[in-house]
Amino acid sequence: MRAIWKGAIAFGLVNVPVKVYSATEDHDISLHQVHNADGGRIRYQRRCEVCSKIIDYEDIDKAYEDDGRTVVLTRDELKSIPAENSHEIEVVQFVPADQLDPMMFEKSYYLEPDSKSPKAYVLLRRALEDTDRVAVVQFALRDKTRLGALRIRDEVLVLQSLLWADEVREASFPALETSIRISAQEREMSAALVDSMASDFEPDQFTDDYQEQLRQLIEAKLDKGESLDTEETFGAPAEAGEGEVIDLMEALKRSIEKKRGGGGGAAEAPAGASGPAAKAAPKAAAKTPASKSTATKAASTRAGSAKTAASKTAAAPTATAAKTARKGA
Repeated sequence: MRAIWKGAIAFGLVNVPVKVYSATEDHDISLHQVHNADGGRIRYQRRCEVCSKIIDYEDIDKAYEDDGRTVVLTRDELKSIPAENSHEIEVVQFVPADQLDPMMFEKSYYLEPDSKSPKAYVLLRRALEDTDRVAVVQFALRDKTRLGALRIRDEVLVLQSLLWADEVREASFPALETSIRISAQEREMSAALVDSMASDFEPDQFTDDYQEQLRQLIEAKLDKGESLDTEETFGAPAEAGEGEVIDLMEALKRSIEKKRGGGGGAAEAPAGASGPAAKAAPKAAAKTPASKSTATKAASTRAGSAKTAASKTAAAPTATAAKTARKGA
C-alpha cells in the first residue's frame, strides 16, 4: 500500500504522528467506452466553450456562479484556505460506538505510526480499548474538511470519514404513514422465517456475482468472438416475478417450508419475494445452461405445481394453518 497523506492525531497534548492509507479498494473489472461501429476508443476532451481550444489540466481553475456572476478561484487561492493546510486529526470527543449511525459512514483509512517509537500510537489504541469508546475527530483531506470516527480493527487504528449531519437526507414516504394491520399469525410466521435464516455474518461466504459473470462473459467472448451465444454461456434468462405478493401468509409458509426442506439454490422463490430466496433461481439458471424449450417446459411444470398448491391451501381450514404456523415457530 502507498500512503496518501501524513499527519498527526492530536490527543489532548499528545501528538501521534501517522501515515494514512486507503483501507478499501474497488474489485470491479475495468471497462472503457468504444464506438460500436468500429471499436474506436472514446476519449473525453477538456474543451473551452469560449475559444474552442483543448485545455491542459494545469491551465484549469475552478469557479462558482451565483445570479449570473462568476467568481474564478485559482489553485493558489484555494490552497490558502487554512483548513486545507492542516495536517492534524483533532480528537474532539469520545462517544459510545452505538451512537454512530451507520448511514453516516463514508470511507475507511488505515493509520500507521509514523515515528521512531509507536508508544503514543499504542497508548491511544489502549485508551480506546479500555474505555470501549470511539474517538470523534475532525480533519482536512483532499479539499474538504471532514468529520471522522477513530476506532480499532485488528490492532490497527482505523479512521472512518463521516458525512456531516446535513448531508444525510430525511426519509419521507407517504405510503408508510398509513395504518397497516399486521396479524399475530403473520408476525409469528415472519419470525419463524427469520429464525430459519439466522446465522453469523461471515463476509467470505459472499461473492460479487455480477463481476464473476462479467468475467465469464469476457472469457467466452475472447474464445468465440462474434459467434458468442449468451444463452449457451448463461442459460435461458430467468422469468420475471409476478411483482407484489397477493397472499402474504402463503408466501411466508412456502418460504419456511423451502428453508426447512434444505432449500437449495434451484428451488423456486415465492412470487414477489426479494433477497436471497429470490436470487436463488436466477443463480441456478446462470450455472446450468438450458435451451428455450427446456426452460418453457420447466416453467409450465412450476406453474402447474403452484396452481395445485394454491388450491390445496385455499381448501384447508384456517385453524389448520394457524396450528402449522405455531409448530413452525
